[in-house]
Amino acid sequence: MVSERRVILSGSTFEEQIGYARAVVDGDDVHVSGTTGFDYRTMTISADVVEQVEQCLRNIEAALTEAGCTFADVLRVRYLLPERADFEPCWPALRRAFGATRPAATMMVCGLADPRMRIEIEVYARRH
Repeated sequence: MVSERRVILSGSTFEEQIGYARAVVDGDDVHVSGTTGFDYRTMTISADVVEQVEQCLRNIEAALTEAGCTFADVLRVRYLLPERADFEPCWPALRRAFGATRPAATMMVCGLADPRMRIEIEVYARRH
């Protein structure tokens, strides 16, 4: 059986410059790329980590919606942050998005592609 594969683009200039999609839908599997706090309409980003995480979640929600699912369908989430101390201020926003379904999660401290980026979030979901 061959599954349906399609890409979802957000309009981010990074997708075109680097050559990736915001999300890939393969059958019922939805893989959302690492998503940062950029507002893709204006390609601007707040300096505040909480504002960034809220924008990350809006960007992810838009991709999930286009794929036919919601945060309730997320099975796995990865958080990437350059500064460990930035993670805890994000918890309330993350709990609002994921608290009801409690996906498997990992937080890693690592460098990100742009020094303005303070958090990046990647999710895997399955459509039901």
